[in-house]
Amino acid sequence: MADVVLKDVRKSFGAVDVIKGVDLEAKHGEFVVFVGPSGCGKSTLLRMICGLEKITSGQLLIGDEDMSDVEASDRGTAMVFQSYALYPHMSVADNMSFGLRMAKTPQKVVESRVKKAAEILQITHLLDRKPKDMSGGQRQRVAIGRAIVREPKVFLFDEPLSNLDAELRVQMRVELSKLHNEIGATMIYVTHDQVEAMTMADKIVVLRDGRIEQIGSPLDLYMSPDNKFVAGFIGSPRMNFLRAQIVGSANGHAQVSVPDAPDHVLHIPLRDAADVSTGQEVTIGIRPEHFLGTPEGPGLKVTIDVVENLGGIAYAYGRTNAMQDVILKAESETPPRSGMAVTASINDAYCHLFDKEGRTLSTSAGAIRSQDAAA
Repeated sequence: MADVVLKDVRKSFGAVDVIKGVDLEAKHGEFVVFVGPSGCGKSTLLRMICGLEKITSGQLLIGDEDMSDVEASDRGTAMVFQSYALYPHMSVADNMSFGLRMAKTPQKVVESRVKKAAEILQITHLLDRKPKDMSGGQRQRVAIGRAIVREPKVFLFDEPLSNLDAELRVQMRVELSKLHNEIGATMIYVTHDQVEAMTMADKIVVLRDGRIEQIGSPLDLYMSPDNKFVAGFIGSPRMNFLRAQIVGSANGHAQVSVPDAPDHVLHIPLRDAADVSTGQEVTIGIRPEHFLGTPEGPGLKVTIDVVENLGGIAYAYGRTNAMQDVILKAESETPPRSGMAVTASINDAYCHLFDKEGRTLSTSAGAIRSQDAAA
């Protein structure tokens, strides 16, 4: 078993605290993705697991072994970096086998592992080529193959797709997911692209300022964020945030008024422990797809500025009368036009409610349904 467990792990560079007490468990065979804004500590945390950065305090377990002070080469991990780091004068086969040869691995074992990895990655026909004769996607496959031949307990990926163009990124996302399904190893993956996280992860770890904000499945984080930061970070396009006020509460629901739609009082289900008071200032969060179209009647009055038509769907970017930014998902066949005024009715059941500190007060219908599905 190759569980990875971090217990109150911390990292400081002099007087600067970078990782501020992380507790985390990546179970054997899981695909875990670290996401967060630049400087949040996700790459530093990955390098600490690998052994390229020393842990200031805390404990790191891989399997049942304490690896906190073990050298990187003895941890049973393999790292794939953003840069391919291939030797330009070596063939693909030599690049993939270099680490094994340096470890004095028997030649038959080396050949067998390189062949197997090449078959998995579909690069058998490239084994005699040099890196300069290959595309970026092919080079990245070689870098991954170099990790596979080591047969590590844990694969670590540090933004491996950042240097690829958009089409190749999508293709490699699929290839990495297929690779994970095939070899069943524990994988920990760092990215700044939350779309990669949503499409690839079994478990997402959202980091901010050296701390974990939330851990959960992609759907859990999307439908039931613990706070406004996670709600705004997960999802593309981002969640809409609107200023609002509590005007009452009853039967486990908050009655909420949005200044841009005073005739449209929302009834938002509250979390069990949530406590709200009349007159309290709050923020409503609602995703672009959770508006109820553009009906005539109560709702947000939105003036459309820009429309992005993506073929199958379209997103309209606009502003309310109170100059609050709003993103609406629209039908691609008949999207609104720039300059058009529309009315967007809010779906109460899918609203999220946040207090001034950004804590979640509500439980959306989407979160309840995702929990029921998981059960």
